[in-house]
Amino acid sequence: MTRGALYVLFTASGFAGLIYESIWTQYLKLFLGHAAYAQSLVLAVFMGGMAAGAAWCGRRSARMANPLMAYAAVEALVGLAALAFHAVFVSLTDWSYERVLPALGNEWLALGAKLAVSCLLILPQAVLLGATFPLMSAGLVRTQPRAAGEALAMLYFTNSLGAAAGVLVSGFLLIAALGLPGTLLVAGAMNLAIAVAVARLARPVRFPPVAPASRAGGGVHLLLAVAFFTGLASFIYEISWIRMLSLVLGASTHSFELMLAAFIFGLALGGLAVRRRIDTLAEPMRLLAGVQIAMGLAALATLPVYDASFSLMEALMQGLARSEGGYRLFNAAGALIAALVMLPATFCAGMTLPLLTAALLRRGRGEAAIGQTYAANTLGAIAGVLLAVHLGLPVLGLKGALIAGALIDVALGLLLLRFLGASFAYAAAGCAVLFAAVALGIELDANKMTAGVFRHGDLASSRDATVLFTKDGKTATVHLVKYPEATSLRTNGKSDGSINLDRDGERGSDEITMVLTAALPLALKPEAKSAAVIGIGTGLTTHTLLQSLDIARVETIEIEPAMAQAARGFAPRNSGAFADPRGTIVIDDAKGFFSTHARRYDLIVSEPSNPWVSGVASLFTREFYRRIRPHLNPGGVLVQWFQLYEIDASLVATVMRALGEEFLHYAIYAASDHDLLILASDAPLPAAAQARVFEQPGLAKELWTIHVLGVGDLDARYIGSRATLEPLFASYGLPANSDYFPVAALGSLGVPVLELLEPSRPRRAPNPLFQGAAAFARLEHTRLAWYARNFLLDAPPTEAEPAVTRALQKDLELFKLRLFECRQPREHDVWLHSALRVAQTVNPYLAWDDLAPLWSRVQAGRCFSGLYDFQHRWLALFRAVAARDAPRMAEHA
Repeated sequence: MTRGALYVLFTASGFAGLIYESIWTQYLKLFLGHAAYAQSLVLAVFMGGMAAGAAWCGRRSARMANPLMAYAAVEALVGLAALAFHAVFVSLTDWSYERVLPALGNEWLALGAKLAVSCLLILPQAVLLGATFPLMSAGLVRTQPRAAGEALAMLYFTNSLGAAAGVLVSGFLLIAALGLPGTLLVAGAMNLAIAVAVARLARPVRFPPVAPASRAGGGVHLLLAVAFFTGLASFIYEISWIRMLSLVLGASTHSFELMLAAFIFGLALGGLAVRRRIDTLAEPMRLLAGVQIAMGLAALATLPVYDASFSLMEALMQGLARSEGGYRLFNAAGALIAALVMLPATFCAGMTLPLLTAALLRRGRGEAAIGQTYAANTLGAIAGVLLAVHLGLPVLGLKGALIAGALIDVALGLLLLRFLGASFAYAAAGCAVLFAAVALGIELDANKMTAGVFRHGDLASSRDATVLFTKDGKTATVHLVKYPEATSLRTNGKSDGSINLDRDGERGSDEITMVLTAALPLALKPEAKSAAVIGIGTGLTTHTLLQSLDIARVETIEIEPAMAQAARGFAPRNSGAFADPRGTIVIDDAKGFFSTHARRYDLIVSEPSNPWVSGVASLFTREFYRRIRPHLNPGGVLVQWFQLYEIDASLVATVMRALGEEFLHYAIYAASDHDLLILASDAPLPAAAQARVFEQPGLAKELWTIHVLGVGDLDARYIGSRATLEPLFASYGLPANSDYFPVAALGSLGVPVLELLEPSRPRRAPNPLFQGAAAFARLEHTRLAWYARNFLLDAPPTEAEPAVTRALQKDLELFKLRLFECRQPREHDVWLHSALRVAQTVNPYLAWDDLAPLWSRVQAGRCFSGLYDFQHRWLALFRAVAARDAPRMAEHA
């Protein structure tokens, strides 16, 4: 039997195993949701099954005549399960949605039923996967008992190396090409091939088991405890690092895959590094103690390295070309940054399991040591994730959680030294000094963390910002940041909504979109009584819905509690979201909430983050629209926000095809130049907005704030209906976006980076949806121009006045003071700068017939003759521009 061949096969097994771990958990999240408790359940089911499989093998492998044949059988069963999984999942979950969950009538019973179905789907395969490492290890250890440590280290190395490759190949290639079902088929076929190959190699092999000693040596329970707690600490690191690096690399699916691959690759290198020494050590426990201490200190050192990673990303974003090659370099550099942060500690972590297992074998535990160590470590990993997500990050924060994990590893190392009778006082004192120095001397820079450097490549603009709120939540790190122009809510460094809290300030596109997301459906369906909002964001959409006197109930579903806490910082602009008794905030995953609550609404507003953000893509799929439709009352309307920035028009088409498969009617409106509002229903949608929305004081005030002054302003945003737009969407030839074929999520992954690598490129992508549509910025500028013209001529306003900034009002008053009232400001020439800005406000947007009275009054007035000659020339130039008189412009330029 060739050991090298088995190592190669185990590498392939690791490749397929990581695909299963990734894709099966994605499937479970589609059913259970992405809330923190749901992710914990997914983890408990999958890794708990692996721990059970390893523990079972630990007890049984010694009785097996040929563990490698058992391994081949397990691989074959896993492969067969993979081939059948998608069909079984779809059938079982459809049955649950249609029959089981509606009949239960209780959210806790429904959650229990979903957990039971999840266990039925995943637990058997998880148990089988957990058995693979102990069985392969037992088979190889029997062939060379004196080189057991090297065999274990090599298996750990090869399996982890395959897993790291599996993360990258499946995430970057297979899922995009084959979808989730096709990727599972590839992994299943690999497992069947591995099973056949191992069976052929193992058939002639018969070696006696490594029998346990009649009396085991001391320290067995300590070593198993170390296996548990080092697994716990390692997964505290993983959760903390992934959250931290999301603020540097972004929270996209590809960023997560790069981080996970870097983590696993470090484990692989650790196993490779220790393979030669492990069997020559007099006492593996002594090296293990040093590795544990080194791992804790290396994890501690990631804090200053992490701080420097923001500057690395800034330099990277500023130096890359906007091209496919630039995007590949962006990903490669992202992997390098992740490795700089993770690799030293994960390298040490990769040594621990081989050393722990070797130490237990030396103490006479026999083959059972392999399964016991693996099971204890896996149980520790489960505990680590649960503690990090539900306690460490929310209570201690990123820095505190990482320090706590490092403290655990260092404490384990010192405990092992004490058990061995070695002197550890100096080591303990040195570690204490380092921990104190890091805890007291290093602070995570909130301004860097909120900068979104992975999107903008700029840290300078964040230095003047004021961080009003920061919270490391269970699913995201949330900040509320005050910038000069607006206050922004940021999730993992990415803006998810901003509001200008200055009453007289300029309204941004986010604010306009959030108000219209609520007001537009109310204008088309004013009789709506109930609404559900997916994602609280700034709370402004919920607040606007509650300004309707006809609305009786609004439920806002938010997955992250810290988002709701941060949104309170926008008060009083969003006060209705928190103070109105008709509104309720529910902390849950949207899909999970609707599946366990048989409630119906007149309006459902889906306003999540961008589809390229990990975990969000499933809110733009055919399956989501199919599940959400039964929760609408007859004639009810789904409102779907969708971006037009950092995305390709063809990807809008794939989402619209998904929505069109589930809803008979839809209409698309442009909230701004780069935000779409899609209204969908099973009933025909009204052709025009109704004025009733402007008769309700609260709604009228919100609409006035964003300069929507009448029904015409709403109708102007209409782009088209299904009848007019469906041929455009079909022309791209892409399938409907699906949970199982996530075209929109994968297709948009590189677009934000490619778009932002070229700063001069307009942020709004050219889009056929906007051909012939109104330019809303121009409409608003025209309103301001009319206001300025009428103010200066003392004419009555032509319509309700727009929101005017203090700066513009000051310029208008200085203009009037000097040119119409002949009064000289204290600063001699300041009025001329104001006149320039007034000319820039009015000249581009008004016709000469409307501007002639203004500029004629300036030149004919008594104040004009008292001006200097150069001032005459400036005013003559402004008049020539207004008249579109090119020869005069050239004369005075």
